Amino acid sequence: MSRTFHEIEGERGVVSRYRRHPNGKGYVAVGSEVDVSAYVDPTAYVETGARIGQKARIAAGSWIEAGAVLGAGVAVGANVHVGEAAVIGRGAVIGSHSRVGARAVVSDDVHVPRDTAVPAGAALRRDGASGAAGSRVSDARYGKAA
Repeated sequence: MSRTFHEIEGERGVVSRYRRHPNGKGYVAVGSEVDVSAYVDPTAYVETGARIGQKARIAAGSWIEAGAVLGAGVAVGANVHVGEAAVIGRGAVIGSHSRVGARAVVSDDVHVPRDTAVPAGAALRRDGASGAAGSRVSDARYGKAA
């Protein structure tokens, strides 16, 4: 990691410190853990406390919030928002323009289609079932729950 810090003031006046990740040059907050083999696009942000596994890929404009965990080999498309403390399992794919809510869990090898909203606290499993009482995954492309 570079020893140069970039300080960015957020909406609430809190200043966060970021370094550029050596693989991709994306912004990685101090206090996060991003494997050196992971790719973080130069326009992507990884917040404090997030953990990104080996060979994960975070595309342009994506934002990984504090405490989120992305397993090895995860692919995050462009302009994706992964909420606070969400967990994305190994080999999962999150399609572009999708939103994964806070504390949501996407299991290993699950593919979340583009333009999909995963509600806060939801659980998506490989068999296609979703957990969390009353939760539904909405797919903006079709205007209905998936």
